[in-house]
Amino acid sequence: MINDVVATALNRQINAELYSSYLYLSMSAYCQAINYDGFAKWMAIQAQEEYSHGMKIYEYLQERGGRVILDAIAKPQTEWESPLEVFEQVYEHEQEVTSLIHQLVDLAIEVKDHATFNFLQWFVEEQVEEEAHADAIVQKLKMVAKSPNGLFMMDRELAKRGSGK
Repeated sequence: MINDVVATALNRQINAELYSSYLYLSMSAYCQAINYDGFAKWMAIQAQEEYSHGMKIYEYLQERGGRVILDAIAKPQTEWESPLEVFEQVYEHEQEVTSLIHQLVDLAIEVKDHATFNFLQWFVEEQVEEEAHADAIVQKLKMVAKSPNGLFMMDRELAKRGSGK
């Protein structure tokens, strides 16, 4: 049986992951509305990935005998000034999620929950990748921010996500 404090913290993380999914879906809708289909596709895939992260924790919590208690998901932002602003928020958001994961790891260490500590290592590694990918896109968008042709090319590049290209 999982420690009640850890179970409560994991339930909060499920909510955070589902919010991330909702946020990225909102970003996808925004990008679609301003005719950046590649950015929209990237965000839609990211939304699915974040949902799967939430479900991974959901299943782990149940496997450990904890009770999943879902909470309301906050309404995400719906408007941004540009694709650059969208991806800057993605990067900031991923840094926040990293902090939440680190807090969970610290809690698992504190209460000597070795199974949860081990489970969370996947998320620690995943967050390194998430931050690196988001930052790389932000840096490229900064280079082309004032170039419609550059933005068009970035949009085409990000449209390749998930297509094996």
